[in-house]
Amino acid sequence: MLLRTLIRYKHAQERCAMVLFGRNRSDFVSCPPIVTYLITRQQTTQTPDTAELLQNELSKFSYLHCHVPEVVQVCQRDMLVHENFITEEEEQILFEEVEPKLKRHLRYEYDHWDDAIHGYKEIERSDWSEQSQPILQRVRRLAFPPGVPQLHLVHVLDLAKDGWIKPHVDSVKFAGNAIAGLSLLSPCVMRLVHNDNKAWVADVLLKPRSLYIMRDAIRYDYTHEILKIEESKFRGEEVPRNRRISVICRNEPPTSTTD
Repeated sequence: MLLRTLIRYKHAQERCAMVLFGRNRSDFVSCPPIVTYLITRQQTTQTPDTAELLQNELSKFSYLHCHVPEVVQVCQRDMLVHENFITEEEEQILFEEVEPKLKRHLRYEYDHWDDAIHGYKEIERSDWSEQSQPILQRVRRLAFPPGVPQLHLVHVLDLAKDGWIKPHVDSVKFAGNAIAGLSLLSPCVMRLVHNDNKAWVADVLLKPRSLYIMRDAIRYDYTHEILKIEESKFRGEEVPRNRRISVICRNEPPTSTTD
């Protein structure tokens, strides 16, 4: 019976897959996610077949590792990853543009002002080349709805091979409800942990040339971190770490937080 029901949900499933991987975000609100449906069935029936089908559906999130259905639901809405969002050529364009600026910082820093980052360089840029501007515009169009005020400065964070980002929640004084980051050079694993329930954990694999979008509940209700090189594993497999650069666009913080 469950399989017949899934067949009837075929079109909804296809629409949800398009939403989750960034192909049709405009349908997000009206889309009845098949993953949510399966989670509900698992909670009410607890049959092996349902659990297996749930696991099959979750396997479609190739970038997500999580055993908590409630967290999966939040991630499918507020933690999106678009793999191969840019080409190798576009990655090289961005790298060649930011590298001279980063080289002016001779050493990586190991004392962040709020003790959140270990082994890093960072800059902010507003003057991007004609080759880079279309890339960043694609990021902005996907990550932020029309009319949402965005910060003009783009944050560039250079993380050393032995660097890591400690668990933290971004301050609302410096960004709004969403951030969008391009990952360059090296893969890494981002870990999300619920502020109040530390058992609610999800690992997110960020590959080179991928775009991640964090918003709303993931921004405010979960800490995020980049795992150390010795902890860098995803689904039990080692993820080799090297130098990583992220190019991050943000929307403006609420007016009340900037007063």
